[in-house]
Amino acid sequence: MLGVNDGLVTNLCLILAVAGANATPASVRLAGFASLIAGAFSMAAGEWVSVRSQAELSGGLLAELRRLIGRNPKLVLDQLVDELVDDGFARDTARRASTELPLDEDKFLDFTARTVFGVNAAVLGSPVTAAVSSLALFSVGALIPLAPWLFTQGAAGVAISVTLTAIASLFVGGLVSWWSGNSTIRGGGRQLAIVVLASAITYGIGALFGTAIS
Repeated sequence: MLGVNDGLVTNLCLILAVAGANATPASVRLAGFASLIAGAFSMAAGEWVSVRSQAELSGGLLAELRRLIGRNPKLVLDQLVDELVDDGFARDTARRASTELPLDEDKFLDFTARTVFGVNAAVLGSPVTAAVSSLALFSVGALIPLAPWLFTQGAAGVAISVTLTAIASLFVGGLVSWWSGNSTIRGGGRQLAIVVLASAITYGIGALFGTAIS
């Protein structure tokens, strides 16, 4: 949903800035398509690099932890006990819990990695999945403000783009807030306010720029 929201706001702002500068409808459409393509692939590349880097760093940490368990198991056990004590366990309870799993089991490695370093190897995610989903979600969001310019132009295109984006933003903001356990109305209203403010500013800047070069 956050990718959809990025596409909505980014492309609406660009389209309004170009339209505000009195560009031709063809120029607005070209700019909107360029923004959709560039933004979608930029999001995809960024997500791929981010998730891939996180997976590599976590994998390296797990490998080093495995070697440390083999070289100095007492150090690892002591650190694990300290972490459990910090989490509220009595030291005797923490020591018993930390020694219940054999050191050579993967379960002990996973438990220690989660407890001491906050790394869960099971939820690192797929770089490809993250990239594809970001590309698709951004594209969907960016297409909403662009779609009216495929059928209309001028003031009507601006009005319909803003209206469709506002409706979509209300839905996205409300849904994200609902998922987070917060007020749906407040979340949707906040998102709508951001869209309205961004629209007014970018259209105004485009109009000023268009006036300056005309």
